[in-house]
Amino acid sequence: MRSGSIPGARGRVLPMTLLGDPVLHAPCEEVTEFGPELERLVEDMFATMYAARGVGLAANQVGRALRVFVYDCPDDEDERHLGHVVNPRLVSADGILLRGPEGCLSLPGLEAGVERYDEAVVEGYTVDGDRVRVPGTGFFARCLQHECDHLDGRVYVDHLSGWRRSRVRRKIAKAPWGG
Repeated sequence: MRSGSIPGARGRVLPMTLLGDPVLHAPCEEVTEFGPELERLVEDMFATMYAARGVGLAANQVGRALRVFVYDCPDDEDERHLGHVVNPRLVSADGILLRGPEGCLSLPGLEAGVERYDEAVVEGYTVDGDRVRVPGTGFFARCLQHECDHLDGRVYVDHLSGWRRSRVRRKIAKAPWGG
């Protein structure tokens, strides 16, 4: 991406992958080629995330099984965090374990209380191949953990158990996309 450009401004909105699609439930592949195709994917992912009114989006949510995610997410102090990570690794999830509301663009209209740590650090690369380290707290830490889960083939429902899991499963079955 060009420095100073608005992320997603040159991108196109891609179809969203919904729960049940196999690409959401398998670990994504490492990115091995950096260049124009990867830059286009990141631009398209930003455009898609903004169109869906999300705060984060993983590549497998648009049908690409690659380890890439984008974000435009506030933390609990309402500080905006904007960027992308290629080949991210969640190197730390620490602090206080909090249950908070969590939704997902691949499960539209649903939400459940999920336990996540209130501090997280992700390391990876930019589309230019430069190393990047992204620390987050509060809601942004939740976002980082959520997106890394996607790239490992997990969705937030996988963290639920008992009545919370049963309730979400019933809602999924009733959703027009959940069939």
